Amino acid sequence: MFKQSVSLVEFSKLYNILHEINDLFSFNIFNYQNTKEFLQEIESNNTECINSTIIIDKPNQTLLSNSKINRNNILVLDILPLKIERLLDEINSQLIKQKYNFHSKLNIKNYTLNFNSRIISNETKELKLTEREIDIILFLKDQNIPQSVSMLQNKVWGYSFDLETHTVETHIYRLRKKIKDKFNDENFIISEDTGYKI
Repeated sequence: MFKQSVSLVEFSKLYNILHEINDLFSFNIFNYQNTKEFLQEIESNNTECINSTIIIDKPNQTLLSNSKINRNNILVLDILPLKIERLLDEINSQLIKQKYNFHSKLNIKNYTLNFNSRIISNETKELKLTEREIDIILFLKDQNIPQSVSMLQNKVWGYSFDLETHTVETHIYRLRKKIKDKFNDENFIISEDTGYKI
């Protein structure tokens, strides 16, 4: 099961307190003596670090301005003292929000797919998709080899193999055209002799 992480940056006193009771938590705790040390972990693409809840005791512009850090993942505990129960409530609330956001978005190639809004986007543009288009993308993303039209028909639509393939081909054609028109990307869904792949 996915275990979330909490990174304390320049907040060793709090880390020492939490470390003593860390067997009570359902999350991992990491301590970083200074911002530079934490940013080195971020730059090394440590996903556990990048996706962690970051706890600091005062606003830190270096962290807030880093493009790899989601500002919503930063919890500033600048009003102290704080009762341990209240502290844990704050942390757990932050982790729940992150978990929801993590499960509602997925990175595919150079895009982010948001399940809740049914929008696929890159850094500059976004495109609204249908539920069926999202199902197609998710299915193809999870496959290592190109998928035939009949396999898509069976797995995405739930139809048996002997039905016509026109519906699947039309959906794939329209989806590829939408992505080409919006993002100028002809290689998001690739057509091969044996089928389609992402």
